[in-house]
Amino acid sequence: MEKNIYATLDLSKSLSDFKIQVTKLLELTDVREWDGRIVKEKEQKIREAALVLAGQCIALFLYNLSTSQEALDTAINQTQGWWQPETHKHGWRKRQILTIGNVLVTLNLPYVVTRSAKKEKNKLENQGFCPFLKWLGMSSGLTPLVWSTVAQYGAIASSFEAAHTILMGWGINISLKRIERLTYSFGKIGINLRQSKILNRELGNLPNGNVLKGQKVVIAVDGGRTKIRINKKGRKNSQTNRHGFIGKWIEPKLVTIYVVDEQGKKIKNSDIPITNDGTYGDYKVFLQILEAHLVSLGINQAKQVLLIADGAEWIWIHIPPLLERLGCPTETYQLFDFYHVTEHLQIFADVAFNDEKERQHWFRKARKTLKKGNALALIKQMDEFIRKTTGERCKTMVSQRDYLLRAYREGRLNYAKILLQNLPIGSGAIESLIRQVVNLRMKGNSKFWLKDNAEIMLHLRCQWMAGSWNNFCDSILTSFIKPKPVG
Repeated sequence: MEKNIYATLDLSKSLSDFKIQVTKLLELTDVREWDGRIVKEKEQKIREAALVLAGQCIALFLYNLSTSQEALDTAINQTQGWWQPETHKHGWRKRQILTIGNVLVTLNLPYVVTRSAKKEKNKLENQGFCPFLKWLGMSSGLTPLVWSTVAQYGAIASSFEAAHTILMGWGINISLKRIERLTYSFGKIGINLRQSKILNRELGNLPNGNVLKGQKVVIAVDGGRTKIRINKKGRKNSQTNRHGFIGKWIEPKLVTIYVVDEQGKKIKNSDIPITNDGTYGDYKVFLQILEAHLVSLGINQAKQVLLIADGAEWIWIHIPPLLERLGCPTETYQLFDFYHVTEHLQIFADVAFNDEKERQHWFRKARKTLKKGNALALIKQMDEFIRKTTGERCKTMVSQRDYLLRAYREGRLNYAKILLQNLPIGSGAIESLIRQVVNLRMKGNSKFWLKDNAEIMLHLRCQWMAGSWNNFCDSILTSFIKPKPVG
């Protein structure tokens, strides 16, 4: 699709051009020479024409809106919160906005400037914006739909290059660098909104929600791996004019919060959404994010709560006290992920047995014993094997036994009880989230992320996987509305 299709601002002409172009494509000439390839080409050209027509309609809509005095006055009122004491009206500016179909529309809009007292090179430093564009989330030079679509594919595609190809197919022809920049700027607003939520919680201003009222809630936590780029200190390379960098593996911490019905099936609808999130910060940052989500969802009103994770020590030291402080119900359970535990059983079996059949027989029997809630009997059985071995094999077996023993003493191997409650005993939901969010885009020996960019991408992909992208976009596109504070 060609670049820079300028808006005609004439609906009749746009419809006429569309009709002329499509009428030719609808002609059934030389049908005997057609094949799937030709039909595909016609489909593509019809879609492109339709996208251009849609863009022309949107351009006309925006132009009419920009010439409405009511809309211009509303823009001023809805952005008063962005004005400083030194902000004043400063004439009009022409701004181009890109719609779908690569249609550009030029709008003539009121402009305001905040004049700073700081001087630089004998000139006053001015910062300005168009209230109309800020009000409607179009300061980036794109319509809200185009910007959110760019951010969506920039986040969920396997790379920005893949996103560029996809967007071209949908009539959005912008540079690779701009896709990257727009994706990060969109996601950064999402991070800022999350931080505002955390701050409101700390100030006691975050209201308790009731989404989880009377529900069976599962909180699953785990971590992934990503290489973060850390720039070296000192002088820049004389040839590249850049600082060198090292790659350091860092664990992003992720959480998924979801509800199951009385039969134990995951509920996923607009009334009870799935909440996914994560961070490359330390456990303290993660706990702040988790607390803000749990409070806004109303975890204290849940019927049952299950915390499920692997044996990572930081999880069990910090999250259970948080749940208690937030007033979780009496029926709050903690569980080591069954499949993580069985991995330790497999390691134990690999060391304890030389015969493959004996190894598999013991492992299958051990899994059943564990699932039936007889963890103590299984641990005692492991002790018998340990007493018969020495050396490195014994050390390995002891470490695997100790993993189960610690979990048992802490009451986190009650699989039979949890199954009776129709709650999950495995953390498949969080494992899937890590694969989709981290592994398929962010993990790789040749991938090095700046930490801030990695945080943004993690957050964006979590929203997509939760099925809450539209609500997430709405929160961003309405975040620019900031009326003048009352009083």
